[in-house]
Amino acid sequence: MIEKELQKRILSSIFLIPISFFFIFQGSVAFIFFLVLIFLVTSFEWLKLSKNRDIIKIIGLFFLSFSFFTVIYLRQYIGLNFFLFLIVVCIFTDVGGYFFGKIFKGPKLINISPNKTYSGVIGSFLFSLIIGYVYIKYFGLKSKILLETDPLFIIFLILFISLISQVGDLIISYFKRKAKLKDTGKILPGHGGFLDRIDGLIFVMPITYLLVLPILINKLDLIK
Repeated sequence: MIEKELQKRILSSIFLIPISFFFIFQGSVAFIFFLVLIFLVTSFEWLKLSKNRDIIKIIGLFFLSFSFFTVIYLRQYIGLNFFLFLIVVCIFTDVGGYFFGKIFKGPKLINISPNKTYSGVIGSFLFSLIIGYVYIKYFGLKSKILLETDPLFIIFLILFISLISQVGDLIISYFKRKAKLKDTGKILPGHGGFLDRIDGLIFVMPITYLLVLPILINKLDLIK
């Protein structure tokens, strides 16, 4: 029998994923409007996490602002296919970690996030690598980055994205633990808040913008 938490996650995902992908595919003004709404919610959740630490509040809000800017940039100027590739890798990093952690359990990874296990880390890397390559093979045909980049580099890129996504999850978990909160909010049944759901993405997008894109642009002359 599927546990109640997983049932809630599945039901929330059935509702959330189609809406998110609708706006992602729309792009332009509709996508920016959607992002602004999410930014406002995640900013509110961040203010709850940081409580009375003003400097942490300011740094966090600045980081969120920059992160959402990079989301817009990657979607609008680098392209839909590569943007979806980043999202797919992050999603299946979470999926792999969740299911491997539940099935295999084993030693805990770190105290700040008691549900994280070493088996979950392995699952995150494995799922992201498999699904990342499946995406490139069947859905990445219009992306110059995904088609013309060396396959070995793509492997490292997927693993790097997965790693950053997991680190982002741990960073938000640290602040939740400091604030003595289980979730950043209650808006998404089974997931918690929006910040719980996109904790990996908000780190992956700016890191990709700052570190990965310069390499790819130099190699493939993406922006002329």
